[in-house]
Amino acid sequence: MPADALPRIAIATGDPAGIGPEVSLKAARDPGVRQICRPLLVGDPAAIELHARACGLSANLNVVSEVAQASWADGAVNVLEAARRDNAALNLGSIDPAYGRASLDAARRAIKAALAREVEAVVAAPQTEKSIALAGITFDGYPTFVARETGIDARDVYLMLCFDDYRVVNMTLHCSVRDALAMVTRERVAHVIRATADALQRMGIAAPRICVGGLNPHAGEDGLFGREEIEIIAPAIAEARAAGIDASGPLGADTMFHRRDCDSHIVMLHDQGHIPAKLLGFERTAALPIGTPILFASVAHGSAHDIAGKGVANPGAMISAIIRMAKVAAGQGR
Repeated sequence: MPADALPRIAIATGDPAGIGPEVSLKAARDPGVRQICRPLLVGDPAAIELHARACGLSANLNVVSEVAQASWADGAVNVLEAARRDNAALNLGSIDPAYGRASLDAARRAIKAALAREVEAVVAAPQTEKSIALAGITFDGYPTFVARETGIDARDVYLMLCFDDYRVVNMTLHCSVRDALAMVTRERVAHVIRATADALQRMGIAAPRICVGGLNPHAGEDGLFGREEIEIIAPAIAEARAAGIDASGPLGADTMFHRRDCDSHIVMLHDQGHIPAKLLGFERTAALPIGTPILFASVAHGSAHDIAGKGVANPGAMISAIIRMAKVAAGQGR
């Protein structure tokens, strides 16, 4: 594919005090990334330059105010400016409301570019929820943030964790277990199955096969440990099958990942999906909100304030997420 036809991937640099700018810059300079897409950093150029100096990275930055001004011809790293809202010194490894605002400003600017079709996809570096909370901003993760920024009901957006050839979809995410239990309804289970099937087809899987996990231990053991599987999850699966979706279950969440004859696993609770993802693919996991009008991914790890500015942050998850999004954007499937 000619270089000027490669998909443009906006990389929101995340918390400026964490490792986000470092892994973003490393990923944008990676030969494998540049071979498959045109990376565009989105964030505060001063913060990116500070991280580059601290980490000993060369930073030939081309700072632009509009995507149309970016040029990938000379190997420069393009930065779409989304500056911090104050001029205070940046203290790496610190919690500060300005850094919370900055991380979301970068993501918001990247999403705006995707909605305008100026870029084909967005990949976001990690944010720090404490800094965002100090800024007085309601935030419970990128999926609901992307939903709000794209005008979608947050209840209709779910998180798909992708690592290796696993795709794990969480029906509930950042809420208490008590609240999550109330969200396990037949309607929502049926909706997450449909959203998963649609996302898989968008990834190039024409006839997706989906395994659906249970809520209770051993998927309820035929009602011995709870009846949600019988009264809620199984009927939702039957509804999906009647609509032509190849869905099976409910399956015990502790054993379902041994099933490799499917294209995705759906789980009911946050930890049912995040534990296997972070155990098996911590540095390779991309987190994709599904059900939105744009292609968006983030990484599964955090801002790692303890190593910010030391040059040792591993960009593997960021590179994996960018390459995955580039392939989907280019119509190359998974």
